[in-house]
Amino acid sequence: MLVSNLKKQLLMKKIVLFFIAILTFSSCSDFLEETNRNSITGDVLYSTPEGYESLVNACYSYTRAWFGKPDGYAFTEMGTDCYTGGGADCGRAPFMAFYTQDLQGSQTLIGYMWNILYNGLNACNAAIARADGAGLSDDLKKQRLGEVHFLRALYLHLIVETWGDVVLYTDEMNAPENVAHRSSVEAFYDQIFADLKNAIDYLPATPIKNNGRVTQLAAKAFKARMCLYRGQYAEAITLGKEVIGTSGLGLYDTFKETFDINNSVGQNNTEAIWWVDYSQETILNGTFEEGETSPLRGNGGNGSPLFSAMSYWMVGGCGVWVTPDTHAPWVQSMPTIAFLNMFDETIDQRYDATFRTAWYVNSTTDNYTKEYGQQYGAPNGLAIGDTAFVTLKYAVTNDYRASKKYRIFDRNDVYDAEGKTIGTRDYFISTYKFEDNTKPTGWEYESKRDAFVLRIGEMYLLLAEAELMNNNSDEAVRYINILREKRAIPGKEEAMKINKSDLDIDFILDERARELAGEQQRFFDLKRTGKLLERVKKYNPNAAENIQDFHKLRPIPQDELDAVINKDEFKQNPGYK
Repeated sequence: MLVSNLKKQLLMKKIVLFFIAILTFSSCSDFLEETNRNSITGDVLYSTPEGYESLVNACYSYTRAWFGKPDGYAFTEMGTDCYTGGGADCGRAPFMAFYTQDLQGSQTLIGYMWNILYNGLNACNAAIARADGAGLSDDLKKQRLGEVHFLRALYLHLIVETWGDVVLYTDEMNAPENVAHRSSVEAFYDQIFADLKNAIDYLPATPIKNNGRVTQLAAKAFKARMCLYRGQYAEAITLGKEVIGTSGLGLYDTFKETFDINNSVGQNNTEAIWWVDYSQETILNGTFEEGETSPLRGNGGNGSPLFSAMSYWMVGGCGVWVTPDTHAPWVQSMPTIAFLNMFDETIDQRYDATFRTAWYVNSTTDNYTKEYGQQYGAPNGLAIGDTAFVTLKYAVTNDYRASKKYRIFDRNDVYDAEGKTIGTRDYFISTYKFEDNTKPTGWEYESKRDAFVLRIGEMYLLLAEAELMNNNSDEAVRYINILREKRAIPGKEEAMKINKSDLDIDFILDERARELAGEQQRFFDLKRTGKLLERVKKYNPNAAENIQDFHKLRPIPQDELDAVINKDEFKQNPGYK
């Protein structure tokens, strides 16, 4: 690995990191008893069962910097056909939303995530290399090896899809290296599939869920996804069918139940296959502070409730303020009008379960004036529970506005005729799929909800796409209709069904948008299907003028390029400075 990153990776040798890892996982799932290990070296620590468990926990812990975090959303959802930048500074990542010239390797965010993913990779390499000397029973050793092989495949996948043919290494790095060599995308995926084979071979068939630990079922589901990426459709179909046929998993009767905060613990969620554990207690989630701070990067909880939430506090005097049923002040992204129009909310329950369009008065002291209500026909001002304002994806007439006793932000208040956002991007339809109304005050930037990484709904979409690409459109339609019927508003099941003539890769991408919005796959979905430029140019006018073919990859951090001595060989990704 490279010099600047290795200095950070070598922090893993310090016992304090493993205290964090132990605390992080044992508190959520009782994996370990906390033990005082002052003055014990890393080599000695890894050679004990408890010490090795802390290393495995460290392998998991880096997933919390990507999944359910604004930084991860910047890499996966912003700047796609579904989401553009929101607010004045787009969560401090406008370069990711709009593909501006500031999207360069010098950005702190780029280096931060590079270090996170490579640190996770190195933790996995260490765990694989040290398993034989850890003093574990044979069964437990196989299980832990299965887990870390899966996690290594996950980190390698995120690295190669983000930066392309960069550095692939599978040995534990114990000292900085100042030479870097590229490996092909094919070599990355060869290793990914080898790791997933090991994971499936080593992990027991049961349980199908294990309190956030990787299971054999999770490895099969992730391998099915990887097969889709590499065009291995027959195997994707075989694995996908096995996953959806597993007893104990299934689709909820309503889409809202899937993400209801009461079902947010992955272990108890019928649709969740594998997830990243989070907790109500911030201290148990671990933090990944590095470089420029933000309210969320330094916070260990799940930040998904704030991923695409509007600035309600800027609607002056409306009586909507920070409470558990709203969210803390933070704006990062907003939906494109094209994404909103992918839903037919008259038949598809996912629209109302994904977005929040109405806001109600929850305070008559903060952000409240009687005059606000009076201008909308309430002589004594608005009262608690009254509608304060709504956001709509359609344009309304002046007569319609005059008939309502609240403010309306309609389509033409938010987007221009071409769909480009207007003004400061503060007032829009919020993505409230990940709402958490159990926070004590509403000012918390973290949520206790787990971040679902693999979900049964995705498997139906995977099967539909694989069958379509395998020239079996009848089966493709069957699988997609199973999902669509389940997501229909009661009584609208027939209207939700499609025919073979409706189905192509664009329809599948639309359906993936409706089902998987905000689940951190969109950028990669568009890239792997060859649709990134086409759909961003067509559906995201804020980014359309800037996006180019080289944006399929992100820039390599400048610190890494500065650190290597073979600069003529290891260069920046094409298109970046």
